[in-house]
Amino acid sequence: MSRWLAILPLVALVALGLLFGLYSLNRDPQVQPDAMVGKPVPVLALPALADGRPTALAEALGGQPVLVNFFASWCPPCEVEHPVLMELEAAGVPIIGIAYKDAPPNTEAFLARLGDPFATHLVDRDGRAGVEFGVTGVPETYLVGADGVILAKHAGPLSAEDAAALWGMRE
Repeated sequence: MSRWLAILPLVALVALGLLFGLYSLNRDPQVQPDAMVGKPVPVLALPALADGRPTALAEALGGQPVLVNFFASWCPPCEVEHPVLMELEAAGVPIIGIAYKDAPPNTEAFLARLGDPFATHLVDRDGRAGVEFGVTGVPETYLVGADGVILAKHAGPLSAEDAAALWGMRE
């Protein structure tokens, strides 16, 4: 009897390993939850990067279609997508940048080094806005319509093709 009690934890561990292994084999890693698509932008006020003044996100949207990009200075994929954001900005696409779980001096240095594509700079130091939006990791970009409804979400670094497809969905 004591021998079975000694083996029981090992059997439980193997069973859990099989359960998680089978789950991961049947799960599509490309599926990204888009729970906020079709819903209004969360009602938030975030500090502005420049002066820390609380800015209502609804005010920053300005009643026009915009992209909302969650990024961070510590995020290598954010550096990869940055030239695409710069191209979008040069083409006149309004982008709101939300620095996700990042120190403002680091964000400022990041933008000084790579260029600044953002019309508005907000700070989500504690990640609360990311939770409200459903951010699963940075970078993530949301297309928000003129009415303040989230029309689409792109997880991961934007390529030029991704950006064109995302911005093209605004109409």
